Amino acid sequence: MLYLFSLFCFLLPHFSEVQASQRSIAIVAEMIHTATLVHDDVIDDANSRRGKMTVNQIWGERKAVLAGDFILSAASLILARIGNATIISVITQVIEDLVRGEFLQLGSKENENERFAHYLEKTFKKTASLIAHSCKAVSILSCPDPNVHEIAYQYGKNIGIAFQLIDDVLDFTSCSEKLGKPTLADLKLGIATGPVLFACQQFPEINAMIMRRFSLPGDVQRTQEYVLKSGGIQQTIYLAQRYCHEATREISKLRPSPERDALVQLAEAVLLRDK
Repeated sequence: MLYLFSLFCFLLPHFSEVQASQRSIAIVAEMIHTATLVHDDVIDDANSRRGKMTVNQIWGERKAVLAGDFILSAASLILARIGNATIISVITQVIEDLVRGEFLQLGSKENENERFAHYLEKTFKKTASLIAHSCKAVSILSCPDPNVHEIAYQYGKNIGIAFQLIDDVLDFTSCSEKLGKPTLADLKLGIATGPVLFACQQFPEINAMIMRRFSLPGDVQRTQEYVLKSGGIQQTIYLAQRYCHEATREISKLRPSPERDALVQLAEAVLLRDK
């Protein structure tokens, strides 16, 4: 993520090097991300993360929760030392979004037409908000133009949503060894992601399983079969492509440079990743 923010810094007017405060934003963003992963693993009772044992498996749930809290508190101290009230407001919005996103994930809409909007809102709050607000914060520190701030925000938002959409695809198409975590993890937790919601259009019987959060024996396996038979995976990839295209369109509003080209390539890389 520091690489991403460094590219943004060099894109912005009147700027020649990465400031210490901008580097601090990258560090804070990584710490918030790490803390949420530690907490997520507790909530999900996960035993592996990127092929390694989770903190909760090594230390237990209580110490894992405290470890996540400690990382967040350390990130807050770094953020406070930047000494910019606007930046503090922008980054703390991320933490609020993360909590709201977690609550959204715990629920599901009975109305089928509302489910996809619910899913995308949850995706923004749990994943894309961190990238969007962090990119915006970096731009605020070096450029007074609100239009540039919005470009940075929209680029991060679209990249973040696309990243999560591809992550949801990989849950069905990749293997545990590549992912570093069990496949079908979301289904096993009762969560309906993009491929499942798209598959519902061809196989309406999935709706009943969504509402009971795939809790009956055989629900996970049957849903997987329906998703693989449907166009759900390809439709989710297509949606991710649209978000990456929008990210590219936003960043192309800034002046041409090798850094801007690298950010365009980053958008393309999001679509090609396999883990």
